[in-house]
Amino acid sequence: MKAPLAAAVVVALVLAAAFAAAVPGGTAAITVVLPYVAFFTLIVGVAWRVWQWAASPVPYRIPTTGGQQRSLPWIRSACLDNPDTGLMAAIRVAIEALTFRSLLRNSRAQISAGRLEFSEARMLWLASLALHWSLLVIVLRHLRFVLQPTPFFVPPLDALDGFLRIGAPPLLITDVLVVAALLYLLGRRLANPLLRYMSLFTDYFALLLLLGIALSGMAMRYVAPVDLVAVKEFALALVAFHPVVPAAPSALLLVHLLLVSTLAVYLPFSKLVHFGGVFLSPTRNLANNSRRVRHVNPWNRPVPTHDYAVWEAEYAERMKLAGLPVEGTVEGTVEGTDHGG
Repeated sequence: MKAPLAAAVVVALVLAAAFAAAVPGGTAAITVVLPYVAFFTLIVGVAWRVWQWAASPVPYRIPTTGGQQRSLPWIRSACLDNPDTGLMAAIRVAIEALTFRSLLRNSRAQISAGRLEFSEARMLWLASLALHWSLLVIVLRHLRFVLQPTPFFVPPLDALDGFLRIGAPPLLITDVLVVAALLYLLGRRLANPLLRYMSLFTDYFALLLLLGIALSGMAMRYVAPVDLVAVKEFALALVAFHPVVPAAPSALLLVHLLLVSTLAVYLPFSKLVHFGGVFLSPTRNLANNSRRVRHVNPWNRPVPTHDYAVWEAEYAERMKLAGLPVEGTVEGTVEGTDHGG
């Protein structure tokens, strides 16, 4: 029921946007009110989550490691899998964020013919990499609508994205990749009984919402093209805080705006916000140098200690009677006590 329920919610959002023009004030709500609410919710929500992570105490060095720690000079260490400096830890985080290295090295266990077998999950890594990089390129391409003049890197990026020159307008590679990756990730959850059992409503909802955004955007480009000049004027007016309600917006544009705004509101409170958390994870961004550097917990409360010298002064007489050696003098203990018993 989790997947059908998520699909029903997304379909309801699509229908609400498609028929919004028929409701008094519906167009203004989707094109003006909701984008502002979504934008401020996104900024404040992500900042709040990042602040929570940054303020969390990390008293110990707890990086996850997958290689030899630095020790003796003649023992070769794994500088990326077990970084011992802040620079190498930063490089490790950057590689993880850009290539999903840990996912590439992930393996899955399954029972086959009565035997436990481990296999690589390369397709999962490839689909995740294609999804995230495609989304990044799509977001960068959309900067042309909200910035004037258009950033210098957007036209070359757009040309590279459509270098296949298939159709008019040219088919963009990222459009194909993002839809294919989302369909794979969704089908993987539906086809695998174990994943289907563990999946939550939010897992399906995020994938279907992204799929709806991608398909509605592609429809506005390839099926029912919209006036891009008018769309840019509308977006620039929103950015300048001088919003203008479009006179007769396309139903596809309303659907796209509503789904994108829903994603912006939902993102800070979902697992999709992991794009910020990956940089603040203490299992990734800490150097594993606990053998060379003593780390004192800054949150330790001062507590009275009972070191050996004080303990010896307290039990010196009993130790001598028991024949135990007494090392020194503390608070009146006579120095030179017999150490032989």
